[in-house]
Amino acid sequence: MFQIGVVLVFCGLLAQTSALPQVLPLGLGPSLLPLPETPGLPANPTDIAGSLTSALTNGLLSGGLLGSLENLPLLDILKNGGGPSDNLLGGLLGKVTSDLPLLNNIIDLKITDAHLLELGLGQSPDGHRLYVTIPLGLTLNVKTPLVGSLLKLAVKLNITAELIAVKNEQGKLHLVLGDCTHSPGSLQISILEGLGPLPIQGLLDSLTGVLNNVLPDLVQGKVCPLVNDVLSKLDFTLAHSVIDLLIHGLEFVIKV
Repeated sequence: MFQIGVVLVFCGLLAQTSALPQVLPLGLGPSLLPLPETPGLPANPTDIAGSLTSALTNGLLSGGLLGSLENLPLLDILKNGGGPSDNLLGGLLGKVTSDLPLLNNIIDLKITDAHLLELGLGQSPDGHRLYVTIPLGLTLNVKTPLVGSLLKLAVKLNITAELIAVKNEQGKLHLVLGDCTHSPGSLQISILEGLGPLPIQGLLDSLTGVLNNVLPDLVQGKVCPLVNDVLSKLDFTLAHSVIDLLIHGLEFVIKV
């Protein structure tokens, strides 16, 4: 009877032990366990910023941005004075050129050596919006009938594109282009070669005034639609990662 009693007691204890919650091994308490990752968020957010700028750069270049800039019909626009055929610049350029007779001496106005500089990326204070700075460099060749009057101008201009996550009618989120404009005061024009007599300096001053009024809008008209096209073709995984970060308002652009 004694042995049977011992067996019964032992079995009872075993049953109670199996009914208790599982005990963690020593040294692996809840505070030491790895925390689960937030679903849908990338493990290395800062890598996403580099991937995005790289994708945008490649998309702009492969989309023919530089060629379209070099083919801007600046001379035709200048000679037409922004007539009825040019709805974009109509009244603006007509008003400017009416007071600049020196511009009539220009026989050729051509953009060459267009290049895309390193893109910049920034976030809004709340982390829900992205701002892409697209810096462009151009060389502007100006010819007039005057002897020794070839001018080469270096032109720099920044376009700023806003990227936001929006929900469509089906409830799906997409990364789209918001505001897209040229940065105020970012247009810089400097002389590379050809500064000559006073008439040339006067021509340069007149041309600079016109370019400040019309060139940013012309460049913006080429850059912004192309950015929108690049976003529509962005790799799904990359776009999804960016959207997740923007929705959560997480900082993934390193401030320098």
